[in-house]
Amino acid sequence: MELHSSGKLAYMKMKDRILSRRISLKLTQEAVAKIVGVNRVSVSNWETESKSGGMPSGKHLINLAKALKVTPEWILTGEEKPDDNNKVSATAAAYTVGSFDLWDSKRPLEEDEVEMPFYKEIELSAGTGSVVQRLDSGFKLRFTKSTLRRYNIQPELAACVTVSGNSMEPVLPDQATVGIDTGNTKIKDGDLYAIDHDGLLKLKRLYRLPGNSIRLRSFNTDEYPYEDYQTDQASAIKVLGRVFWYSVLR
Repeated sequence: MELHSSGKLAYMKMKDRILSRRISLKLTQEAVAKIVGVNRVSVSNWETESKSGGMPSGKHLINLAKALKVTPEWILTGEEKPDDNNKVSATAAAYTVGSFDLWDSKRPLEEDEVEMPFYKEIELSAGTGSVVQRLDSGFKLRFTKSTLRRYNIQPELAACVTVSGNSMEPVLPDQATVGIDTGNTKIKDGDLYAIDHDGLLKLKRLYRLPGNSIRLRSFNTDEYPYEDYQTDQASAIKVLGRVFWYSVLR
């Protein structure tokens, strides 16, 4: 295992990172449970890796990252340094922008609402990739304009699509919905992006490497090791947009 900026915590088990971080923030299990939306026993199970309690995933993993002021990946792998200034990590917060509703055209928009196209036929592969064609079926998701402004997202440059596959689990399970900001294609190390990789649509975490090379990473590193593409190979990767929001229904 590599030693990342989180130091010795990268070598800890997940349960130890959760426990250590909670204690360092002087939070009780009850306080964490309230933020995550579970009972105290669940938090206790996560900290002891109880077989009966499982481990946090989906929205519980995201809420736990918020409570501990870290990124979901730090909880999973120990990578990325926790924010010691007790501010919610930008990476942890970036994927929980507001909520959404699926409506037909009969309900009028509220003053602070805006519709985004929801391409249900598109599946951004969280795996090896898939060749698809974008077809607008008329589905829309509604967001508040004020929320989008706060994150500098222009509604006309954003759309929502479905994730397919297991490479981004447990953060993004199969059939999760993500919001893509196509106006933001500049790579920020560690952020999630939709990409066109030589005709295959994928959802990956991107990192810039020396010589204009690119690294693709998944959350499910056991089944999907990182992929490095050198300068000539990286030219086949087109960044379609940054993931600014997602929804996990379980």
